[in-house]
Amino acid sequence: MNFIYTTTLAATLAASALSASAIDASAVFSPVVSPYTPVEMTFCGKAVDLDNTLMAERLDRELTGMSYSHTNTLLTIKRANKLFPELAPILKRNGIPADLLYLACVESTLNPRAYSAAKAAGLWQFIPETAKQYGLEVNEYVDERYNTEKATEAACRYFRKAFEKYGNWESVAASYNGGMGRISSELDKQQQRSAFNLYLADETMRYIFRIMATKLIMENPRAYGFTLHKSQLYQPVEYRTVTVDTPVEDWPTWAKKHGIDYLTLREHNQWIRAKSMPNKTGKTYKVRIPLEQSLSRKKQNTTVYNPAWTVD
Repeated sequence: MNFIYTTTLAATLAASALSASAIDASAVFSPVVSPYTPVEMTFCGKAVDLDNTLMAERLDRELTGMSYSHTNTLLTIKRANKLFPELAPILKRNGIPADLLYLACVESTLNPRAYSAAKAAGLWQFIPETAKQYGLEVNEYVDERYNTEKATEAACRYFRKAFEKYGNWESVAASYNGGMGRISSELDKQQQRSAFNLYLADETMRYIFRIMATKLIMENPRAYGFTLHKSQLYQPVEYRTVTVDTPVEDWPTWAKKHGIDYLTLREHNQWIRAKSMPNKTGKTYKVRIPLEQSLSRKKQNTTVYNPAWTVD
């Protein structure tokens, strides 16, 4: 029986090989183009020399993966048009390089609902302990990791603290993935000053290059095969803000009183995590209520954050 099976399998494979040789591959497969890896690029205002073969191969790995991970890359570009206009000024105000916007892209693909198996949440993927350390409220009623403005301010506080420690942004970025304790320890043990030169866990070693690859693709999507039209980008939302400093017994009722439904309230205020909010301390919260025109594709203002993102 084994002999028959082996013989049959061999015959099938031989027939397949014969058939494949007779087929014009160009008529069956779409062209697969290897993405271009530059010999130099800038990251956070610093030139990064990619002549070193290990550096080049690490970047090429991420460029190749992202160029062919079409879903996440496309969604990240679309979401960036909606979110970068809010995120970028916060980084600038805090003296943080704009390139760290791409760190958020890597962390969450700019998905405001992002939540990981490690219990990291929001655009910047804070775990609960770190979020509280950097001033964010996290409980069953309120989770400010999902508050775009507050979470970005918290990320900036982290970046500033890490830069004071390392003096270079690649080590800051690596520490966001691997932790300051681990990066500091390895810089000391391996007698290096930059995380580019560290041997670390694979995820952390890849992390900086994933950020750089994201930057390269998002600065010129067409060079990496991505074609988007202006109408396909997600648009920034215009809001009016209502201040709340009392308990809220029922958010659905509150939403109705303010002219929206509970779905709209939650979608635009992801930090609200339950249908009520005790707010025993009288803390002040800003609730965003989207303007009517922002909820209509026909009426919303159409803007393009980076003209390189679209073909029109």
